[in-house]
Amino acid sequence: MQTILIVDDDKEIVDSTGLFLTAEGYRVLKAYDGLSALDTLMSEDVQLVILDIMMPKMDGIQTVLKLRETKNIPVILLSAKSEDSDKILGLTVGADDYVTKPFNPSELMARVKSQLRRYTQLGSMEIKKSQLAVGGLVLDIECKTVEVDGESVRLTPLEFGILELLCRNPNRVFSADEIYRRVWNEEAIISDNTVAVHVRHIREKIEINPKEPRYLKVVWGIGYKIEKQ
Repeated sequence: MQTILIVDDDKEIVDSTGLFLTAEGYRVLKAYDGLSALDTLMSEDVQLVILDIMMPKMDGIQTVLKLRETKNIPVILLSAKSEDSDKILGLTVGADDYVTKPFNPSELMARVKSQLRRYTQLGSMEIKKSQLAVGGLVLDIECKTVEVDGESVRLTPLEFGILELLCRNPNRVFSADEIYRRVWNEEAIISDNTVAVHVRHIREKIEINPKEPRYLKVVWGIGYKIEKQ
């Protein structure tokens, strides 16, 4: 049985989240601030942490920094919409994913399962020369296959071409026109939204929540990029 630690100063969130996790077969531990969470991690064998950002005594950012000194287990941040800068900082210092409050329990469960698959199945996976890997997103250029956190995803040839271009150049922003020229091998038609439609379809296939993507990001007014984890 895998153990998950929930850390939030809101007892109602901790209890309700704990009920969902227990129903899914996980062992649940609870803490209400960062210091208590670190104490629990010292004494218990924990496979994943769900961690709020805004907490007393020690906030989520400080807790992630301290946790990463000794452990590489997955950390999912809980953040309010007004905490975007803290959310980005949390991912930068070592968190693996985030869920925005108020959250859908089904989405949180999907993210928990996704991170645990990466931690237990992909942590020791050797990347082949024919593969491109960005976090849990793995493209095999020779076989034209895509996996996300160990699960196969079916893309059309054009969708694969867009994803390959972006994954070969992580964090680089490509305009829609440039993507069209490189993937379709022809000049883009003015005001054509073909690339945007294909990007939306890719997101629906590779992201748990396409509205809050982990990988395929829109840079408003500029274009698209794959964000390196």
